[in-house]
Amino acid sequence: MRTRLLAAALLLASTAGAQSVRVQYDAAVAAGPITGRVFVILARSDRTEPRLQAGSRPSSEAFYGVDVEALRPGQRVTFDGGVLGFPLESLRDLPAGDYHAQALLLPYTRFARADGHTIWAHLDAGEGQRWNASPGSLVSEPRTVHWDPRGRQVIDLTLTKVIPPVTRPADTEWVQRFRMRSALVSRFWGHDMELGAVVLLPKGYHENPTARYPVVYTIGHYSDRAPFGFTFEGCDRAESAEAREARLARSSREPGCEFQQAWTAGRVPPFIAVFIQHTTPFYDDSYALNSANNGPYGDAITRELIPEIDRRYRTLAAPYARTLTGGSTGGWDVLGLQVHYPDVFGGAWSLYPDQLDFRNYQFGDIYADTNAFVRADGSWLPREIPSSRTAEGLTEMTVREENRAELVIGTRGRSGGQWDGWQAAWAPVGPDGYPATLWDKRTGHIDRAVAEAMRANGYDLRAYAEANWSRIGPSLVGKLHVAVGDMDNYFLNLGVYRFERFLESTKEPGKGPYYAGRFWYGRPLKPHGWQPWSNQELLGLMDEQVRRNAPRP
Repeated sequence: MRTRLLAAALLLASTAGAQSVRVQYDAAVAAGPITGRVFVILARSDRTEPRLQAGSRPSSEAFYGVDVEALRPGQRVTFDGGVLGFPLESLRDLPAGDYHAQALLLPYTRFARADGHTIWAHLDAGEGQRWNASPGSLVSEPRTVHWDPRGRQVIDLTLTKVIPPVTRPADTEWVQRFRMRSALVSRFWGHDMELGAVVLLPKGYHENPTARYPVVYTIGHYSDRAPFGFTFEGCDRAESAEAREARLARSSREPGCEFQQAWTAGRVPPFIAVFIQHTTPFYDDSYALNSANNGPYGDAITRELIPEIDRRYRTLAAPYARTLTGGSTGGWDVLGLQVHYPDVFGGAWSLYPDQLDFRNYQFGDIYADTNAFVRADGSWLPREIPSSRTAEGLTEMTVREENRAELVIGTRGRSGGQWDGWQAAWAPVGPDGYPATLWDKRTGHIDRAVAEAMRANGYDLRAYAEANWSRIGPSLVGKLHVAVGDMDNYFLNLGVYRFERFLESTKEPGKGPYYAGRFWYGRPLKPHGWQPWSNQELLGLMDEQVRRNAPRP
């Protein structure tokens, strides 16, 4: 006991008076009280505000986060060596030197949900769940400070500004935007919640008031930009031959200006293109299905948003004339919608989708592995599991690193980051009302019961399709199309291989009907973002699908 007391006393003595940062907000900027999360960012460069240099990425500057509850003006929040940070775990690890310092307070909203849970989370303010750029957040003026982990100085930062609202782009004859209250999602959250749409109209839409058009729904991370990158901005700048060759080496997608020129000239099949906005308090994308944590977004999209599109615009309001496309998160979304709502849509073109089979949760197997951070492969020491890689195979970040960054950004699954986004969309609700943790973000230990619940609830799309193929398969024939690079930066090609193996097995006797779709693989060394056709060519494929499935006169 005396030994433990002596050790504790020495620890207190070593940390007492150690250099720290204190943050408060001015009563002139907010009346309070505020519940949310406070951050301190210490950047080596002043190329932009320190807050914009921090995040879940290898190049991030040092940042640290603390939860606050009912924080009042003038009340100080202290950051010392015990506060978790990224990429350096503790302020004690930050090398001595001059830094550009900034503090930020991200406010949370109280939600009394229909499931009986009351939680606090960030209500997106039009920024797409970007913790360091959300309107309404309080920030301090950046200032230069000297940091010495062995020093005794206290650095005080005062939040004196509010990040202003996002400026919405103006509508044009080609691009229109609207937002609508979702009754279904609002009822779940006990708070008004909106869905949004960015609508791109085809050439001749205004001149031909009786014409009706098929719709292509595009889905992905939150954006106010027009579908397919359609833009007039910067289109007077010519792209060099070298730049075009380098771009096409990565992907065959044309830039927004090139697509805009083809669209406005009528050189592409006439579609109404709609980008769906569906942010949640946990992520900038709901993953487009009903979710225990996010709410009934699948029903909201199919029963509220799509009928509203049909009401506002001259659509061909029939399943055969609705196609889907998206990449990465959006690639999973469109397959999720097509597979779970097979009779609502006429075909999905999924590009480099998030994990389609949770035996490759990016890389690890959440059903068989015990730890998400390390892999026991027979070697003496466990191997760190990579989260991202270069197209040549070099690890960029590990799963452990990304999860620590998310834990610094937000506890209880509130980081707005990728791993937390999947957990919110697919995991059950935990006892505290926040998403049940698939794994411990400090140790990586996997909760097998959560993994099995995710599969049982239909979010492992390969498992869901295989278990339900006799019921849904007849409505999916010819509708599933997937493309991915063989060196996807996030190992997403691995789940695609598994999904294709199941779908190809449907041609075997007794397993049909045969899916009759197609998979494309970019080889060699094609990374995340690769697709085998330009957007114009993709619309051509969709046009063929719509014409093939249209009712015969």
